[in-house]
Amino acid sequence: MKAVYLSAITLTLGLSINQAQAANCEGVKVYPDWPKLDWQGKPSHADTGDKMQHDNKLYQANWWTKSEPGSNTAWQYLGRCSDGTQITPVEKYGQLRVCGTGLCSEKNERIQLRGMSSHGLQWYGLGKCMTDVSLDVLAYDWQADIVRLSLYVQEGGYENDPAGFTAQMNTLIEMASQRGLYVLVDWHQLTPGDPNFNLDLAKQFFTDIVTSNKHRKNVIYDIANEPNKVEWSQIRHYADQVIPVIRNIQPNALILLGTHGWSTFGASSGGSVQDVLNDPVKFDNIMYTFHFYAASHKDYYRSVLDQASDVLPVFVSEWGTQNYDGDGPNDFVSAQQYIDLMARKKISWTNWNYSDDFRSGAVFKRGACTSQNFSDSQLKEAGAWVKARISEGK
Repeated sequence: MKAVYLSAITLTLGLSINQAQAANCEGVKVYPDWPKLDWQGKPSHADTGDKMQHDNKLYQANWWTKSEPGSNTAWQYLGRCSDGTQITPVEKYGQLRVCGTGLCSEKNERIQLRGMSSHGLQWYGLGKCMTDVSLDVLAYDWQADIVRLSLYVQEGGYENDPAGFTAQMNTLIEMASQRGLYVLVDWHQLTPGDPNFNLDLAKQFFTDIVTSNKHRKNVIYDIANEPNKVEWSQIRHYADQVIPVIRNIQPNALILLGTHGWSTFGASSGGSVQDVLNDPVKFDNIMYTFHFYAASHKDYYRSVLDQASDVLPVFVSEWGTQNYDGDGPNDFVSAQQYIDLMARKKISWTNWNYSDDFRSGAVFKRGACTSQNFSDSQLKEAGAWVKARISEGK
């Protein structure tokens, strides 16, 4: 899609960017105290345009209805009810930086970010699953801190339309920033697994995207999603070429780097954390990524994450409760063990994925993005479970 088209559709999806905020619910009827009366004078329904509160959320009726707000497409979600004192994650934490083996706020406090990753933007991006409505839900209902925007390089992604996908990424960064979310820009190289294959494309993309967003303090850059079938030394060589591109434009940018073995510190390829320790990236403000899928990656992988995060700054930029392909049965027991580990060590994370893809790892049921109904009734089992972990304690 071209830039002019992307700019146009952002203003026609649900709320406009400037309207994206927590909702003021003062004076709005609370379900089931209906705003409209039946012939006997009893509250009975809502009509087109009527607003109602339910579970501390504000909804607007799309047409005549007596259904529960948020339960179906008769309702549009407008935001989480707020008295105007809600502080966004970026307001709370400010410019992030690496501190020792952790992530710290502008005030030098160790923090943990929790949020969601998009699916591939070429399939489920702007105007599909990433819209004003869905980002409102993520920011105000789920109370996420961060959204990861996954830009595939191949598979119909960036290499097919660099200008169009750069424009889409910039638009989504703006939309997320308006909601006070941190944004993880994910250079989603996957096949081929050697990030050096896309080195020239990566340099061009990060030059363009960092130049457009260098004024922001909420954007994080992941320069290699899941390096695979490649030695750590080759990933290290790639990082040495790409990191200066970003730092020459934005010196204090927080940068993430995938590790060998599909971002497992070599656990899936016969390598180890020691490979990175023996030859670390020679730049500051860098974090290394770790990915897991709880039904496939159990005790051994948890021990690798535990060991790595003792000695290196680690960010879990992708994980799921299913098998490594993002599908199959959920293993919530194994996933909770990861959640507990990451909470104890304040390891930030983004879950895969915020879409209505058919696989069990997509949080929404099929059709949710088409209908723009992102209510709890549209959550798959994993979606409800992950939402609870994101909003826990907030």
